[in-house]
Amino acid sequence: MKACRVCVEAPLGGPLPQHPRPIFQISPSARIAVCSQAPGNRAHIAGRPFFDPSGVRLRSWMGLDEATFYDAARVAIIPMGFCFPGYDRNGGDLPPRRECRATWHDALFEKLPQLELLLCIGRYSLAYHLPETKRMSLTEIVAAWREIAARTAPRTVMALPHPSWRNNAWLRRNAWFEAEHLPELRQRIRTILSRTEDAA
Repeated sequence: MKACRVCVEAPLGGPLPQHPRPIFQISPSARIAVCSQAPGNRAHIAGRPFFDPSGVRLRSWMGLDEATFYDAARVAIIPMGFCFPGYDRNGGDLPPRRECRATWHDALFEKLPQLELLLCIGRYSLAYHLPETKRMSLTEIVAAWREIAARTAPRTVMALPHPSWRNNAWLRRNAWFEAEHLPELRQRIRTILSRTEDAA
């Protein structure tokens, strides 16, 4: 996967706007996976996922410090697109490249049966991990976290909005997310990490 050049050698659509630099974090011991969209430009330059203010907010949501978040033995980070896809005409990030899902994702998740908690960030991740929610809005999916968590256990899925500043207005409109959803999310993460540390 680190050496993948499918989006250059056999692209599904337009060319990748820069050289491929697949960015992800995987270990067979990780029990938690951040299932995101695609690395941004800062992550592409640094070669590290969520290396930007969105990552700071995401770590706060999860209740994790930087060292724990970037410990592959505990937390996997698996975006739908492994490379920065470039910008659209309005300066926003383009959607994740389709090549990654088509080439890697099914086989990859089959090889990670130990995952207990999938944090799905954004519509592209949700479309893959929760295809039955395709006709629901993002707000409806995130608000249904209790039902979705119960239905998807033991590989529990919890949906999150993107931690970008672009979603500040959404966070203000949906105060229940920080009041109800995030405390449960942090508790689940603490429980999983505590259990795995005890086993070690």
